[in-house]
Parts: sequence; C-alpha cells; structure tokens
Amino acid sequence: MTAERLHLVRHGEVHNPRRVLYGRLPHYRLSDAGRGMAGAAAEYIAGLDRPVADLRCSPLQRAQESAEPFTALFDVPAVIEERIIEPTNVFEGTRMRRSLMDPRNWWHLRRPSTPSWGEPYTSIAERMESAMNDAWDAAASGDVVFVSHQAPIWITHLRVAGLPLRHDPRTRRCSLSSVTSFERVGDVWREVGYAEPAAVGVDLGAV
Repeated sequence: MTAERLHLVRHGEVHNPRRVLYGRLPHYRLSDAGRGMAGAAAEYIAGLDRPVADLRCSPLQRAQESAEPFTALFDVPAVIEERIIEPTNVFEGTRMRRSLMDPRNWWHLRRPSTPSWGEPYTSIAERMESAMNDAWDAAASGDVVFVSHQAPIWITHLRVAGLPLRHDPRTRRCSLSSVTSFERVGDVWREVGYAEPAAVGVDLGAV
C-alpha cells in the first residue's frame, strides 16, 4: 500500500527582530505567534478527518518546532528529512534590501532563472520529489505531512503544475503555516488543495 495524500506545510512565523534573511542559519526559532500558526496548521489537517501516518520535517529549528503540534495531535514522531530543507542563498544573514543596493552583490543576480544567488531550482525540485516519492511509497496508508519552507514548497507546486521553475520570489503563493496538498496517481503527482489556516504573521526572512 501507499500513502493517500501528502501535505507540504510551511513553518510558522520566525522570531527575527533584525529582519535578516535567515536561510539555513541555526537558532532561528518560532515567535510566539508562529507557534500559534503552527498549531493552526495542525488543527486544519486534523479537521480534514484524515489519519496522519508519517510526519517528516526539515532539520532547521523553525521546522522542527512547527512539527510539534502535529506530533501532539496525531501521536506521530517527527522524522528529520534533510531533502526538504531551505535552499542555500548567498544573501543569508543579511538584510536583503540593503544587500541589493550594494553594487558588489549584483553579480549574484545575473541569472535569475537558475538562480545564480543560491541552489538551482532544478536541484530543489528533484530533492523534494525524491523525498515525496520515498515517503509516499513507505506509508502503509493514511496521509503524510512534510514541514518545510516556502521555496521548496513553491518549487514543488511549479514542477507538479508543469510550469517554468523561474519565478519572482515575491509572487509565491505559500504563506506562513500554509498547507499545500498533493496526491500521486501512478508516478504522476497532482496538487489537490491549498489552505492558509493561520492567514496572519509577518514573513521577514524567507529565501
């Protein structure tokens, strides 16, 4: 048997008073509001009345903390999945607007289709699909939840929809603690739902 549905859940709001692009930097935890948002995402999936058989999360602190309400509600331990981590980014640790005003950084913007400032979109899509396929095949039944990040979730949406991976990061439909749901028919993934259970929060550090 295989899974029945796979939900890509974005982490909640991060405590980021310096408003830096945090990327893969350690010790970026959820804010108090972010913990409530993560709980709202878990409650939303519980409200679907679908059993959750497997819970996997990015190794970054904000994702692990966002997985905690799912463990509490569904009594399923969160397993670290390295392949669903945030992509690398040369602007990590900086205030993005200030960095973009510095001509020395413009070289990193030379190929937005790749993108030249970080991990290639194709690499993100491939590692996400690999992780999704493995989790789907391993589940005996029920749903799978991945707690991940904006860029990997949005790139997965584009890949599944057959759209170009190149995009303006400001146009992503992937709010904090949003839930993007997929099913696999044969070897083909399809998106079956998108929800924003929290619909609040300030996103100041996404890649």
